Amino acid sequence: MDAVHTVSPKSDTSSTSFSLNRWLDNSTPSVLLFPALLLVLAFSIFPLIVSVYLALSRINVAASPIDIQYIGLKNFEKQLFGSEQRHFLGRFGEVGPVGYLLLGVCLITLIYFLVSYIRSPRFRLMGVLFRLITITLLMFFAWQFVVAFSGNGLPGTLVVTLIFVFGGVTLQYLIGLGLGLLLTQELAGRRFFRVAFLLPMMVTPVGVGFLFRMLADTVQGPIAPLWASLGFGNISWASDPNLVRLIIILSDTWQWTPFMFIILLAALEGVSREIMEAALVDGAARWQLFRNIILPEVIPVSTTLILIRMIEAFKLIDLPNSLVGGGPGTASESLTLEAYKSFRVPDLGTSSAIAYLLLFVVTFFALVFVTHIRRRLLERI
Repeated sequence: MDAVHTVSPKSDTSSTSFSLNRWLDNSTPSVLLFPALLLVLAFSIFPLIVSVYLALSRINVAASPIDIQYIGLKNFEKQLFGSEQRHFLGRFGEVGPVGYLLLGVCLITLIYFLVSYIRSPRFRLMGVLFRLITITLLMFFAWQFVVAFSGNGLPGTLVVTLIFVFGGVTLQYLIGLGLGLLLTQELAGRRFFRVAFLLPMMVTPVGVGFLFRMLADTVQGPIAPLWASLGFGNISWASDPNLVRLIIILSDTWQWTPFMFIILLAALEGVSREIMEAALVDGAARWQLFRNIILPEVIPVSTTLILIRMIEAFKLIDLPNSLVGGGPGTASESLTLEAYKSFRVPDLGTSSAIAYLLLFVVTFFALVFVTHIRRRLLERI
């Protein structure tokens, strides 16, 4: 019994020490992650919660103390149905036969994809529900485009943003892919051009805006004689909404095509040379080589690249602001620029509401691209 009593304290001490060590081992990851968690809460979660509250409030910063009134969804209602509807959604024009034809084509195409899904083995009721919601929203955006450019219609910041996104990203991808295909050939000076094509991406967006503002000046710009020789000397591009939007798309394309180019070039250089040479020996044409060998290898990279660039393009603000300040009127004003102008007033509630409407639009198009377009493309390769 004495021996048992003398050993027991040592056993308790070792058991306590073992438990303490095990607790320290288990808690070490939590302790190391705690600072990162605090940073996420401080810079992501907390501002997100505050912005939700601001979007549901009317704020008077001139009052002392600052007066914050909860008004519910009125900031959103003002953008969609109230006094700011023309600014956000635009002025609706009278839809003609061509407009109805375009809407009909869009609807028939979307219904075709829905019927194809219903007949496929992947059919699920929830999938049908989500696709019906997607079709409804896509038809809403298509209707927005049609009424904005029909009759005396005028596009709002929503349509303008979509023009910048899809017009710019499409041009950037096509030009980037073309340059990548060109520089995979055995051309003289291709190393120089690989570096030269990256230079526009190193210029700040504001600098790009002022650069294209000078280049587009047909009176006092550095290439004004060229515009005059081409017959464009008396054109005031800053007062033409379509020309302004075109110049913004071209300037954005000039800056961000290198981003597409360098990633697509890396993907193209990863295509097996042996397979391509074997296909050429077998008599494959250049188009067949691109369609059946190069494109399937590039599609996985392309879909991710387009998604990243599309999300970034929705946040376009520097170019419209530095070129023409969103003008003429609001013809080139993006949603981000509209939110920024509301913030400067300062109308923090409206600015937050616009930011959340933009978040909804970005999320919707990103989900459509990932769940429908990207999946279909990857299934076919």
